[in-house]
Amino acid sequence: MNSNSDNSVFNTFPQPPPENVVTLCEQNGQLMTSQTENMAGSKASNIMQGYPTVVISHDHHKSLSGRENAKSAFLPHDETVWKRAMHAWYEMGLSGVFEEIVNSRGEVPPWTSDLAKKTLTLVRWTSSLHGSLFPHLSMSNEDMICKFSRIHDWKRSPVHAFSWHPHTVKFAYALQDDSINLHMGKSDLVPVLKHKLQKNVADLSWQPQSASVLAVACQSCVLIWHVEPTSLATRPSTSSVQVLQQNSHTPVTCLAWDPNGRILLSSSPVDTAIMAWDVAMETCTPLRRVGGGGVSLLKWSPDGSKVFSATPSHLFRVWETTKWSCEVWTKCTGRCKTACWSPDGSILLFATENEPIIYSLSFSTAQDERKAVIGGSHSAIAAVDISEVTLQGADGKRI
Repeated sequence: MNSNSDNSVFNTFPQPPPENVVTLCEQNGQLMTSQTENMAGSKASNIMQGYPTVVISHDHHKSLSGRENAKSAFLPHDETVWKRAMHAWYEMGLSGVFEEIVNSRGEVPPWTSDLAKKTLTLVRWTSSLHGSLFPHLSMSNEDMICKFSRIHDWKRSPVHAFSWHPHTVKFAYALQDDSINLHMGKSDLVPVLKHKLQKNVADLSWQPQSASVLAVACQSCVLIWHVEPTSLATRPSTSSVQVLQQNSHTPVTCLAWDPNGRILLSSSPVDTAIMAWDVAMETCTPLRRVGGGGVSLLKWSPDGSKVFSATPSHLFRVWETTKWSCEVWTKCTGRCKTACWSPDGSILLFATENEPIIYSLSFSTAQDERKAVIGGSHSAIAAVDISEVTLQGADGKRI
């Protein structure tokens, strides 16, 4: 890497490990490493004894071509594009029809594919309730998920989504074939979750204060799986699933539970409304604001007082959760790609896709149930420079 900044935080990092040495974890501010051939007996591996070893087989990878997305895998291959479009109509509505035609451009006349693509853009633009046309609105669902997913190179990655349980050694991950595996400590039992609507999985989120509830962001809906930890079933029944759907709220790419597990938020890059779900009642309240073209990222503060929401544009918002009012920041250099809160909800760190800088915003910690309090600072402060640098490893090689 070329050195771009003398102020980069990476200049203060320890030397990278030499060849054939891997970094396993961090403990008390120290990076724990091990020789590749001696990982099982290393000190760091002893620290992780309560965690399972996971090997992802290539058999789980999708063997679908560009046109054959997850939807077409469940349909007979001899069906015409028009019959597949009819199936898409039942599953996803009008936008699903046009997307099926766009994805099947090799089976329809060019003018039909072009017209469908333009119409799909118009449908998504209308549903976003925004006066400006955003390039992401003309993308296919898979391309859109790839752009806004927190997984790098989502299309090619063997893992499409991952989530740690907040209270115990338990995690879930979605594979390319849209199946979801659950691991619980050192247990040899690995439940596998599959459902006919579980397609193009973009996010997973365990419900806080619960041992069994997992939310899944899918192409056309949010699935709520109830998998009891004491169950011995390796293929939980689809009767254990709730389906949460809302028109024009597809694809769902981000989920966020409130810290007490009472409210589930979901977002889509084509819908300017955040859906606040009462999961038990299977009802939702839209939190809608004009501008931004959709919602691409959600982060609930650990104290439950605020919610950060990014959009596909340079605009982002911070909501207070008493009256659900919000403040808007519009002077970012690009789309906000990631963010995190301090434990008390007083500081927000975020980064945009165009700059190697982590920015900081401070907020009021005062809470008043009678009125809305956000109290965000007017401008962000550049907190950390993460520009690329050239480092010399322990073996003398430059990295």
